[in-house]
Amino acid sequence: MTVLAIAHRAGNDLEALTSATELGAHVLETDVHRSRGRLEVRHSKALGPLPLLYDEGRFTRRPVSPLLLHEVLDAVRAGQSLMLDLKGPGAVGLHVAEAVHSRVPDVPVLVCSRHWAGVDDVWHRPWARPVLSARNATELRRLRRRVRGPRAPYGVSLHRSLLDPGVVAELQERVELVMSWPINDLTALDDVLARGVRGVISDERDVLKAVLELPSARRP
Repeated sequence: MTVLAIAHRAGNDLEALTSATELGAHVLETDVHRSRGRLEVRHSKALGPLPLLYDEGRFTRRPVSPLLLHEVLDAVRAGQSLMLDLKGPGAVGLHVAEAVHSRVPDVPVLVCSRHWAGVDDVWHRPWARPVLSARNATELRRLRRRVRGPRAPYGVSLHRSLLDPGVVAELQERVELVMSWPINDLTALDDVLARGVRGVISDERDVLKAVLELPSARRP
């Protein structure tokens, strides 16, 4: 059994990135939006022309100088793995591919999204490890059909509410890595490991540390 410790949103803040790197997290997850011609790193959604961001029921003022993807790439240590979560439909995947390739062309990068067209746009890049994500039952049904096709992704990422041992076993026959989120306490960790998950996406340092201490923990 092999398990990855994936630091959720660690790449969205340079201080959090440094902390997760020092902890030894295998993968740093980073949310990427294309906005106003730039690749901005944030989880929050922009509200059109308004100077506001929205995230999980809260509004915040949009920063004048948001964190950009190239700043994150420049801050990542050599050999550190990233998972870029592409936010929103459109051509964000193509622009991410160009940005990553120009700075770290030889480092494998997991490219993930619920908007699969963006992942498809980087599928042919030799450094990209495509990951398809599902948040609800409808998306899971689509995902199960997709992985049975001629071109299976490197991995899949399922919300914890969708986990079922049978589904996980089915997906593992077609992909190298089944991940899940949010795994933010040790009870949840034990549960998802028992269900066959091998990529643990967590915001919590204690959970990531517990994964790293597993005898089977490894880098992608």
